[in-house]
Amino acid sequence: MICYNVVRFSARRVPVSPMPPRRLQTAIDGLRRQTNLRAKSLIVTVFGDAVAPHGGVVWLGSLISLLEPFGVNERLVRTAVQRLTRQDWLASRPIGRRSYYSLTEAGRRRFEDAHRRIYAVPRGPWDGQWTFVVIGIGDGETAERDRLRRELLWQGFGQVSATVLAHPASDREALRHVLQDAGMADRAIVVIGRAERLGPVPPLATFVSSCWDLEGLAQAYRGFLGHFRPVWKALEAGGARDPETCFIIRVLLIHEYRRVLLRDPQLPHELLPAEWAGTAARALCRNLYRLTYEPAERHLMQRLETAEGPLPEAAPYFYQRFGGLEQEGPAAAAS
Repeated sequence: MICYNVVRFSARRVPVSPMPPRRLQTAIDGLRRQTNLRAKSLIVTVFGDAVAPHGGVVWLGSLISLLEPFGVNERLVRTAVQRLTRQDWLASRPIGRRSYYSLTEAGRRRFEDAHRRIYAVPRGPWDGQWTFVVIGIGDGETAERDRLRRELLWQGFGQVSATVLAHPASDREALRHVLQDAGMADRAIVVIGRAERLGPVPPLATFVSSCWDLEGLAQAYRGFLGHFRPVWKALEAGGARDPETCFIIRVLLIHEYRRVLLRDPQLPHELLPAEWAGTAARALCRNLYRLTYEPAERHLMQRLETAEGPLPEAAPYFYQRFGGLEQEGPAAAAS
């Protein structure tokens, strides 16, 4: 199988990317040392960021080749995709001696929910409404309630008590999916309402700090900024951006940003501390993505294959990421 892959890619004459300038290579090497890359999580990142917009189907052999620069070998990739298949993220379709992997319906919904959080533009002003989910109704199984609680926490809800979770700007569609997937749509109560100020001092700041660890999250965002600002500056100083280098940067960028962002409850600006580090992190991610996405797309089109041949062009929604990919963001956001 390995020899076959080598012959296959040699026949396609995939161009060898030139070495990036020394400053950029140093920044990328630093990223690799700082990033904890697990095969399963890396594949989730690559499927969500790169494969899903191109139809969501890929030949396993080409995926193995694509991930080689990250130090993930064939055995690790095969083991990871098998686990993702068992967990209903991916489905396998064998054709001859090849295996093609695609997103399951459940996997696609998970990616769509994550997509709205990672690539969407910031929300407008908060309307003051809160969503409360009460999960202690009836005699449901404790395991089901625990699963729903974990999923709601992943969606950014804060735990008010053992049976009540809250969010000031929840994604209603994602919440509906979570309740349905957990089998709790008819055993949970969703209450939407506005907080009223009945005393001289609004208690919202105390409530927010008790439900969410914003300081820990801010520290994670500052770490992200410290890791990727050198890459931005090296790209700005280096001129040419070869496709493979841009692909590596783009994957590491989204991989690390996703790990921090999916811990972020994405509270309205009105409830966040002044000079919130998440705002600068989002601007840096957006601008660095705009710098690298186009060469990275060329690399993907050269490397990945489907059952019908080369990857199809990216879907239109891909170009709407971060408010539009048609232009690069200002360098000032990364300073």
